[in-house]
Amino acid sequence: MNMRRITSLTALISFVLLMVTSIILYIVPSGRVAYWAGYRLWSLTKEDWGAVHINLGVLLLVSILLHVYYNWKAMISYLQNKSKQLRIFTADFNISLLVTLVVFFGTLAGIPPMSSIINFGAAITEKANLYYGEPPYGHAELSPLADFVDKVKVDLDESMALLKQAGITVDSAAQTMQEIAEANGVSPQQIYAAMKPGSKGAANEMPEEAPGGTGNRTLAQICEMYQLDPKVIAHGLALKSITAEPQQSMKEIATANHLDPHTIYAEIYALAKK
Repeated sequence: MNMRRITSLTALISFVLLMVTSIILYIVPSGRVAYWAGYRLWSLTKEDWGAVHINLGVLLLVSILLHVYYNWKAMISYLQNKSKQLRIFTADFNISLLVTLVVFFGTLAGIPPMSSIINFGAAITEKANLYYGEPPYGHAELSPLADFVDKVKVDLDESMALLKQAGITVDSAAQTMQEIAEANGVSPQQIYAAMKPGSKGAANEMPEEAPGGTGNRTLAQICEMYQLDPKVIAHGLALKSITAEPQQSMKEIATANHLDPHTIYAEIYALAKK
């Protein structure tokens, strides 16, 4: 048994698997959508993938530290000049440090290509959010059924009857949507759909309160989610002295008009209900 080889191979394997989990977490829907829609990939939830990602990161860190320990002489040689004198800031080290700092500060400053990578991931996540459907409000799956029906403005007794008709067992209105879903082998989203027969679900019906992530969405995306005409909505906002372009995010529209994103959403909701 060669500990040097085991350490190096462990570092390699954990690195490869860490990259796999990184890609998966890069493209999965937002947490609020994943929990609501019961999202799974290869039978694992987003929370499962996150936990695996963290522990693989810890394993990689430990194996890298051991790798440095077992290859200390080689690592030191990288920091020596031709005269075998130890110099930390060698040309190679400086270039490595510069590349790392460019990526670090470039990400914070939103400079391409770092910003392009972040924006591409955000676009994929947003498409996944629209595909799987948003909850009526943030962490709706954690609400007891009694609180949930109150927030979405449906009758509790009627909802209980519809759930029973759909073959969904509910022990108590004090159960959370998540608990009911897990007990019946479905997602919280499917529980909500069973309470609203004939509806296409929360993804196509505009809720009165802005769902999570609304501030980062463009006006065009909001209109696509709820089957609204962006030009009609933009014109309706203009009549209320709110300037808005379809490609502007709700935050950008709010900032430009000195308002809150939730106020902008409320105005769109009022226009959609006319």
